[in-house]
Amino acid sequence: MQIKVLLVDDHLMFMLGIKQLLESEGNFTILNIVDNPAELNEKIKEEKPHVIVMDIRMKDYNGIELTKEISSVYPDIKIIILSGYNYDEYMKAAYEAGAYAFISKENSTYELANAIRESYKGNRLIPDQTENHKPLLTKTELEVLKLISQDKTNSEISEILVISKRTVEHHVSSIINKLKVDSRVGAVVKGMKSGLINF
Repeated sequence: MQIKVLLVDDHLMFMLGIKQLLESEGNFTILNIVDNPAELNEKIKEEKPHVIVMDIRMKDYNGIELTKEISSVYPDIKIIILSGYNYDEYMKAAYEAGAYAFISKENSTYELANAIRESYKGNRLIPDQTENHKPLLTKTELEVLKLISQDKTNSEISEILVISKRTVEHHVSSIINKLKVDSRVGAVVKGMKSGLINF
C-alpha cells in the first residue's frame, strides 16, 4: 500500500530534498509540494492525501491553525507538523490542534518516515503534554528501546552496546513489562507516545 503524502512548506528547496529522501523509502507517493498555503485546500481536494507533512511557520500562515482547519474538515487526513524548534509549547499546540506527530527539522528522514507510517495507521506520536508522568526506564533500557525503534535485532543490539544477548533479552523483557505492552512494536509506540524516544 502506497501512502499518499502532501508536503506543505514555503521553503521549496528544503521540501524538494525531503521529497527525494522519502521517495527513496519505497512505500510513499509524494503527491505534490504546496509552497503557497493559500492553495492548500484546493490541493487536498485534488490530490486526496493520506498524510500531510506541514511546516509550523510559513509566511502569513500558521501550521497549527491550518492543522485545526484541515482536521475539522478532513478528519481522516493525518497531519505531521515540522518545526525548526523543538519547544514544548509548540508540541502542546500541535497536539491540541489534532496533529499526529511533531518532528524537528533536525530529526533524521528515518524518523520522519516512521512518523508518516505510524500516523497513517492512526497512531499519534505526540505525547499528551497534560500527562507529565513517564514510565521510568534505566539509561541502558532507553538505549535498547531506541535501537529497537531502529529495527535492530537482539544480536545487533548486543554488539552495539557491547553486552551479552541474554542481557539484551532481559532488558527487552523489562521494557515491555514497565511500559505495560505485549510486544517490541508496542514498546516503541508507547515509548514515542510517552516522549521516551525523541522523534
